Amino acid sequence: MSLQDKLPKVLDPAAQQKPYSAKESWRLMEILSEFVEGIEKLTRVLPAVSIFGSARTKPDHQFYKLTEDIARRLSDSGFSVISGGGPGIMEAANKGAFAGKSPSIGLNILLPHEQSGNPYQDVSINFKFFFARKVMFVKHATAYVVMPGGFGTLDELSEALTLIQTGKAKKIPVILVGSEFWKGLVHWFGETLVNERMINPDDMNLIHVTDDPAKVVELIFNHYESRSRSQNLTERASTFSL
Repeated sequence: MSLQDKLPKVLDPAAQQKPYSAKESWRLMEILSEFVEGIEKLTRVLPAVSIFGSARTKPDHQFYKLTEDIARRLSDSGFSVISGGGPGIMEAANKGAFAGKSPSIGLNILLPHEQSGNPYQDVSINFKFFFARKVMFVKHATAYVVMPGGFGTLDELSEALTLIQTGKAKKIPVILVGSEFWKGLVHWFGETLVNERMINPDDMNLIHVTDDPAKVVELIFNHYESRSRSQNLTERASTFSL
C-alpha cells in the first residue's frame, strides 16, 4: 500500500480541489463578529475582574454566598465583574456585582436545551463559540478570582496560568478562594510539578489562596500598587498579546 493510499480522504488531492464551502466562510464571519462585539462592549467597562466557579452551586451554599460577597466588594471598589452568565457561582458573581456600583457582565454561552443567562447582568454578551468567549475572559481581566468548581473551572484556571507563565497574557493576580477546597491541587503543583521540573518553583508565585473576601480585593490592589505607575488599571487591562 502506497503512502497516498494511507492518507485520510480529507487529504486526498482531489478532495482539496473542491470549492471552499460557503458555510465555512459564514462560520468565520460569525467568529469574527463575536470577537468584535466582545471587544467593543468590554473595553467600555474596564477595569474588570473575571470570576470562575461551578454552575452547580446552589444559592444556599456557602460558596455561593462567599462569591456574592466578593463580587459586591469588587464592584464597590470600582471593578466590573465578569462571569459566565449562567447559574451557580456565575449567578452569585453577577448578583453581587449587580447590587454594587460597577457593571455586572455576563459572557453567556449558547447551548441547546440550556436555560438563559441569569438576570443579574448590566452587560450581557452571547457567544456561540467557547474559544471566543474564553478570550474575552482573559483579555479584559485585571485579575482572576477562581471559586470552587469542576472541569470547566479547572480548564479556565489552567489556561489562565499557562498564558501568564508563557507571557502570552499580562501578569495579573490569580486568586483561588477556598483553601480547604484547593489545598490538594496546590500541594500537587508545589510538590509533584515542581519536583518533576514540569514547572519552575517561581511559577507557584502566580497563585494566591485565601478564604477572606476582603483579602481578595486587597491582593488585587497590592498587585497593581507594586507595579510601575506608567500605566493605570484600564491601560493595563487593554494589553493582551494573544
